[in-house]
Amino acid sequence: MLLSAGGVFVYTHTPKDGQSPPWYPTPPGGTVSSWRLSYEKAANLVRKMTLIEKVNVTTGTGWQMGLCVGNTGPATGVGFPALCLQDGPLGIRFADKITAFPAGITTGATWNRDLMYKRGRAHGLEARLKGVNVLLGPAMGPLGRMPAGGRNWEGFGSDPVLQGVAAAETIKGIQSQGVIATAKHFILNEQEHFRQSFEWGLPNAMSTNADDRTLHELYLWPFAESVRAGVASVMCSYQMVNNSYACGNSKIMNGILKDELGFQGFIQSDWLAQRSGVASALAGLDMSMPGDGLRWANGNSLWGSQLTTAILNGSIPLSRLNDMVTRIVASWYQLGQDDQSRFPLPPPEGDGGPNFSSWTNDEVGLLHHGSGEGEKGIVNKFIDVQGTGQDAHGILCRTIAAEATVLLKNDDKVLPLSLDGWSTSYEGERGRQFKVAIVGEDAGEGKGRNACPDRGCNQGTLASGWGSGAVEFPYLITPLAALKEEFSPDVAITALVENNNPPPPSVLIEQDLCIVFINADSGEGYLGHDGVHGDRNDLYPHKNGDKLVQAVAKSCGGGNGNTVVIVHSVGPVLVEKWIDIANIKGLIFANLPGEESGHALADILFGRVSPSGKLPYTVGRSLPDYGAGGQVLYYPNGVIPQQDFTEGLYIDYRHFDKYNIAPRYEFGFGLSYTTFALSNLKVSLVREKSTFPSPRTPGLSAPKYDDKIPPASDAVFPKGFRKLKNYIYPYISGVEDIRPGKYPYPKGYDIAQPPSQAGGGEGGNPSLWDIHGEVEVTLTNTGIRTGQEVVQLYLSFPKDVPADPTASGSNRAETYIDFPVKVLRAFEKVELISRESKTVKLSLTRKDLSYWSVTEQNWIMPTQGKFKIMVGTSSRNLPLRATL
Repeated sequence: MLLSAGGVFVYTHTPKDGQSPPWYPTPPGGTVSSWRLSYEKAANLVRKMTLIEKVNVTTGTGWQMGLCVGNTGPATGVGFPALCLQDGPLGIRFADKITAFPAGITTGATWNRDLMYKRGRAHGLEARLKGVNVLLGPAMGPLGRMPAGGRNWEGFGSDPVLQGVAAAETIKGIQSQGVIATAKHFILNEQEHFRQSFEWGLPNAMSTNADDRTLHELYLWPFAESVRAGVASVMCSYQMVNNSYACGNSKIMNGILKDELGFQGFIQSDWLAQRSGVASALAGLDMSMPGDGLRWANGNSLWGSQLTTAILNGSIPLSRLNDMVTRIVASWYQLGQDDQSRFPLPPPEGDGGPNFSSWTNDEVGLLHHGSGEGEKGIVNKFIDVQGTGQDAHGILCRTIAAEATVLLKNDDKVLPLSLDGWSTSYEGERGRQFKVAIVGEDAGEGKGRNACPDRGCNQGTLASGWGSGAVEFPYLITPLAALKEEFSPDVAITALVENNNPPPPSVLIEQDLCIVFINADSGEGYLGHDGVHGDRNDLYPHKNGDKLVQAVAKSCGGGNGNTVVIVHSVGPVLVEKWIDIANIKGLIFANLPGEESGHALADILFGRVSPSGKLPYTVGRSLPDYGAGGQVLYYPNGVIPQQDFTEGLYIDYRHFDKYNIAPRYEFGFGLSYTTFALSNLKVSLVREKSTFPSPRTPGLSAPKYDDKIPPASDAVFPKGFRKLKNYIYPYISGVEDIRPGKYPYPKGYDIAQPPSQAGGGEGGNPSLWDIHGEVEVTLTNTGIRTGQEVVQLYLSFPKDVPADPTASGSNRAETYIDFPVKVLRAFEKVELISRESKTVKLSLTRKDLSYWSVTEQNWIMPTQGKFKIMVGTSSRNLPLRATL
């Protein structure tokens, strides 16, 4: 890779200086009323902690040094337990008897708030029953700037409003069970290539560079919604942001997350995303995960004893450590984890804590697996958390996967199918046997549902992407198995699912119906297969899927049989090579459906459920259609690869709109087995427009502590202490390690930063969520069967909005704000029986009607001109229009 990019250039080119402005010191937590009681409890506990205990709470114990993927040390003297942090966004990683939920992108495709919440609630319940304190999800970064991005499938779609709604509902669901949710990856973490130091042969991770407005209006939006939902943890990402590592970037952590968004919880690093010790603490990082420093599992932490030393020698103010610990402990109280009926204390005080091991399936094993030594105990209790009866989580999985299934083509009403095969799309006689061919490796079981670690291979049916966001499937219903269950015994089924080799024409020519399964896979950058390393190389189906579809369509029924194509995918897949073939009558995007894959698909194919999924991204006609900003950086362009987000706000459908590019299937599109009509659009202004949000009001006073540095002798390893290999301890070796002195704090550390006027509450200034506009529309089911439709509201900003909202007369420059053609601002999914009508109400907040002003550093609502309100059922089907 380096040679092909010009290795000499890569290693000799001087990297850019950091472009992210300093923002110090860290705003203390405890300033928001909804967290007041938790902070009072936390402060009382932290005041009793020793320095060693405080460091223990903030530093992970090391990779594989506990039962979970992340483990903090306890504060034993005050009864604060070690915390278990566990992946991931679609289930409990490395655990048994759990649910493999549909992926985030699948959940986003439902456009159903209720299902988003219920999935989060079930996920949180399973985490609590497994003894997990902190669940490492949901993911809202990547947002999906690049359609081939490897981890897009962990998030909910390529629009900030859709992503924000889904993230907030998921967080509310998870935290309803007392489990701390984690909003990740903060921020601009949009591709896998070069995301991490040394992972791609370079000494540094890449830098993703975005301007302030783009950051706020696109990538920060779902994080703001997450903070507003009360999320108690945020994970900073691997790569640099504007040439400063995200986990050491004071502007994004101190200035944006903690001040502007009023985040009250704790910021944890992604695993080894922390690239400095003192600097990251001063920049706002609160917890180091998994505790190891620059390399895996060597016991050399950037914190641990180093953090203890930094406090003792004055490199880090004790007030910063106190805030770090208080944020963690307050989050524990905020989620009710002090309730021992729900979160029993771990041994020896109780029988709580994690009841599974991430490292072995044996019942008995090492408590600190990575050390290879030490105490053994019961590490797996094999507790089933999947629910039973009507509360079985598999039922919810099936519902989500079915509602997310997007019907994109249904010529001649080939779908839904009938159990005996014959339907209105066939003119043949029912007297003979109906013949169906099920073709493609993606329909079958392959080598097994868990054949590769972390799902790091594409074989059998695709129900999940790969990486730390994947789980072990407890079971996986394949499409082939479900279809065999559904079709009448009188139907002749030919299964050709061993591979993707085109079947013999002599077999296909006899078929009445051919159902072809293809897929496209991706995942986290530390794994790869079939030439795909994290990010996809293109948007084509994998494993010669295009050739398979073309061959089947050509031969099915002698070219006259009906062909239906099913796509399981991590994101957009190009269909241009075959979509216009005459006898390809049906196309379904079934996303990543989780354990109930086959059953959910059968519910759609046989019409028990009318399709209601909508695309959470745009399906273009080529990868270049997505523009320069939609391209993964596959080859390094410097010793620190630079990915400049010069497209600004114009990603996905915004880009297609700006350049008038016709997509194959637009964002928000999806067909149904019934029909709907929209009418009677009414738009009303319920609060007068005004330029700025309300002035920021002072928050509560943060907890106060005695910041006197304790004696270094209190931090020395106790006599006779037995160390475990590679375990991370908070103790120092001796007092001679401490050399107090004047520490050169970072540039800008002594410059007082004024509080952001965009702040003042969780998620931002509370007046940003004042309702300014109300929209009503009538939705009618004009078809003959029950179905669901998603009413989508987009708006266009007024024209000629001046760049300087405060200037007037001759002082006003002739420059105007550039706006996308339209932006999604609200949606609602509604179920109606045949001929039923319902009035759907949607609201527009101040933030919905505002843009981020770089000069004012605030959200600005244009007060002159009219907003155009557009309501419809996709981003390009907006028949109802009005102004506000």
